[in-house]
Amino acid sequence: MTVVTVGVHIVDILARPVEHIPEGQDTVLVDQIRLTAAGAAAGTAVDLAKLGHDVVTMGSIGDDELGDFLLMILAKRGVDVSRLVRRPGEQTAASILPIRPDGGRPSFHVPGANLGVTYADLDTETLLRARAIHLGGMDVTFGLGDPAFFELLDTARANGAVVTMDLLSELPDLLGMARAFLPHVDYVLPNESQALLTTGTDDVESAARALLADGPRGVLVTQGEAGSLVVTEDGVRQVPALKTDVADTTGCGDAYCAGFVTGLLHDQDVLTAARWGTAAAARVATGLGSDAGLTDLDSTLALL
Repeated sequence: MTVVTVGVHIVDILARPVEHIPEGQDTVLVDQIRLTAAGAAAGTAVDLAKLGHDVVTMGSIGDDELGDFLLMILAKRGVDVSRLVRRPGEQTAASILPIRPDGGRPSFHVPGANLGVTYADLDTETLLRARAIHLGGMDVTFGLGDPAFFELLDTARANGAVVTMDLLSELPDLLGMARAFLPHVDYVLPNESQALLTTGTDDVESAARALLADGPRGVLVTQGEAGSLVVTEDGVRQVPALKTDVADTTGCGDAYCAGFVTGLLHDQDVLTAARWGTAAAARVATGLGSDAGLTDLDSTLALL
């Protein structure tokens, strides 16, 4: 089942456990350091490939060494990178993530080439052949807020594709701009903070209902250890998180999206697909980085 991810591509450099940033030139020994493909498009693409899909990813990266690494690791994980655009002279987006002992993840981030993605960078024929399209980080890929892209998404949906969208930032102005996509997607999957900031409401259910009113078929708000809130025209349901030993929460949202899309493509209903997303997120939380712990669909569903 061909799935296309569109949007943000990042190289994550992670270390754990980090209890404090040393002063001066002091050194702190840690247990593990990893480099991974991350971001709401790249990280989700890797997870989708691990769950058994043929995955094509689209977006913009730099022509630097980080870009070389990102292409290599995505291809190694089974993702088709032939449609990624490389920007001469620009940096590939990257984050440094010192992971706390409780799995928390403060970050140092450079957005890099993600900010320059435009509709002209996309392979429209591949998008129109996809069974599913996942939009990752439309709040920071400003150039994709293009009427021509909205029209393409509408055409893809009319042809039977499912379109999902995840967000990246927690900046109200950027999140507000991403609402323009909502009439053109089937499901939007923000985290709790993003849902509240996007709508200006003070409780999650009201925020989800406000987003639902903008046009998608469903809103799934991820809430960390509280699970996720699923809101559709049929009502509101809470899907509990699965108990797991959390090593790092990086990429749990991307994994949730990948599991959810996988459920939909296996003809599951929305609530069951949300449970598949919950299981994928639980697997990722057990290791360091956005794809850690996730190996295949069968072992993921075994958690349920």
